Amino acid sequence: MSTFLLKVGDPAPLFSATTFDGQNISLEKLRGKKVALYFYPEDDTDVCTRQACNLRDHHSLLQDKGIVVIGVSPDENPSHGAFTRKFGLPFPLLSDPEHIILNAYGTFGEKNMYGHTVQGVLRYTFLIDEVGIIRHIFRKPRVNQHAEEILKKYGLV
Repeated sequence: MSTFLLKVGDPAPLFSATTFDGQNISLEKLRGKKVALYFYPEDDTDVCTRQACNLRDHHSLLQDKGIVVIGVSPDENPSHGAFTRKFGLPFPLLSDPEHIILNAYGTFGEKNMYGHTVQGVLRYTFLIDEVGIIRHIFRKPRVNQHAEEILKKYGLV
């Protein structure tokens, strides 16, 4: 279980992972860009799909404003590939089955599901600036308006 330690103003933990289609994504390579790094529990489930589709539907606007969107979940790359193709997702999804990135960001831990305390992925989004500093943390993103939330926090609307 991870304890949430990161806060606004902290350097974002570096990470590197390969997407289902072989693209290597690393935070270090994204220096100079704004990043919306979102953590979600599982591909092709109701809430996760609504969040991904909201980001998909506004991806052009996010991109035009210089924001790179990256999703992270513990699902394996074949699942990410199917999810990406099924919903036409234009941004990379990173597989983290060993919870390396999840633990670095404090996004795996206790949560309440249907009245029960369980261990799982905490739905957080980190806004990281061009020099790698965390500028905002959404601990309860509004999945149907998430792109708008991101743009507002970056001061772009």
